[in-house]
Amino acid sequence: MSVSEAPTETESNKAARRRLRKQPPPDPTPLAGLIDAHTHLAACGGRDPESVRSIVDHAASVGVAAVVTVADDIVDARWAHRAAQWDERVYAAVAIHPTHAGELDDATRAEIETMAADDRVVAVGETGLDYYWIGKSESCATREQQYEAFAWHIDLAKRLGKPLMIHNRDADADLLDVLAAEGAPEAVIMHCFSGDRNVARECVDRGYLLSFSGTVTFANSTELRAAAELVPDDQLLVETDAPFLTPHPYRGQPNQSYCLPYTARHIARTRDVDEVELAAIVGANARRVYNIPLR
Repeated sequence: MSVSEAPTETESNKAARRRLRKQPPPDPTPLAGLIDAHTHLAACGGRDPESVRSIVDHAASVGVAAVVTVADDIVDARWAHRAAQWDERVYAAVAIHPTHAGELDDATRAEIETMAADDRVVAVGETGLDYYWIGKSESCATREQQYEAFAWHIDLAKRLGKPLMIHNRDADADLLDVLAAEGAPEAVIMHCFSGDRNVARECVDRGYLLSFSGTVTFANSTELRAAAELVPDDQLLVETDAPFLTPHPYRGQPNQSYCLPYTARHIARTRDVDEVELAAIVGANARRVYNIPLR
């Protein structure tokens, strides 16, 4: 613990921990060539052109050249779509999160479809299945509502020829079954991959891309690291999912796209490759799957 982090004479250890959780992590050593494959700019405070520019400027200062900001509901989709117009380094993905699937009425479908067709929107997502919140949250969509919404988003991605960005929580088998039954788009991104090595192998065999967040750095993530090790180079992405899932040793502190090099370096060590090589690989993959041009 540094001097600035140490409790004062009048501050309890509990208060010191609360204070630390509010502090952003320090800037990592720059690692050029990265793209944040999944973040939430609005939740990070990016709700106007100036704040978005500040976030992506900070990310660019450590080598993160572009970000894909992602929507959970229709309000968030509007924010993401706007943010992608405000800064050329920002791209968007729009969809209705599975926990909000009950909100996908005809008007919402029409609005999502219009936004998703925009050139600045590079993926349909995040969509999928989330069983964790069923029974825990009264507002969480039912399984049936989630299946229907997931199938609609799959069809939308195929009609638009854009990648499908997947949210999966506690639903491995059913999610893979739905993708097989509906027919997956050409590009499928398993956002914040959370499965074990067996699920990872199944996704790899199907040609899906696996995107790893700060969770891969956590001490209890042995299976995630095994998954990150087995993914072929051309199916690997790295993301922050900011403001959530800040990588170790800053877990619990605020996350932003500038923290991406921490996770990228951890994956490089896991795969026993040079960090510069790893950054080039995942950056190229993000540009390819999202059709992001070099600048």
